Amino acid sequence: MVEEKLLILKFKLGDTDALRRIYEKYKNDLLKLAIALLNDVNIAEDVVEEVFTAFAQSAATIRIHGNLKSYLTICVANRIRNTKRDRQRHQACDITESEGLVCQSRRPEQWAMINEEMELLSQALVQIPYEQREVLSLYMQGDITFKQIAKIQNASINTVQGRYRYGLNKLRSLLNGEMKK
Repeated sequence: MVEEKLLILKFKLGDTDALRRIYEKYKNDLLKLAIALLNDVNIAEDVVEEVFTAFAQSAATIRIHGNLKSYLTICVANRIRNTKRDRQRHQACDITESEGLVCQSRRPEQWAMINEEMELLSQALVQIPYEQREVLSLYMQGDITFKQIAKIQNASINTVQGRYRYGLNKLRSLLNGEMKK
């Protein structure tokens, strides 16, 4: 926590090395979250890049209350929500169809550790409604509280907890079905 506050201070004072260290510290976690929500490696990379670009440009005005990882996680979730909303508005592609596609492009350095279980999890997550998937991903991967997620989703805490329970149950049933095959 002290290291994080020091990095933020140095970043606000214009230290590019601090920005690089922040990027290296959080990019993998943010990328995993974006991939879980989008199921598309290329768009996920773009979203994380956009978030860090906006973060870098806001050095003089940024005010972070709480921890930096939570702040960046919420930025990624909001950017993804905006991307989905823009797609719906412009009818560039049907989101329900794009969510069903599994991106096959993987770079070796990014995916050396991926295994069959991760593929099953990814395919199961795609079948869960987006709001439930977002709650699961933010809570489990982003370490975001239900209260914070409720604020992001503009819903009550009870609704968010329900989405979490329903999403987890659906995920369990999907994975149990896959495991039995």
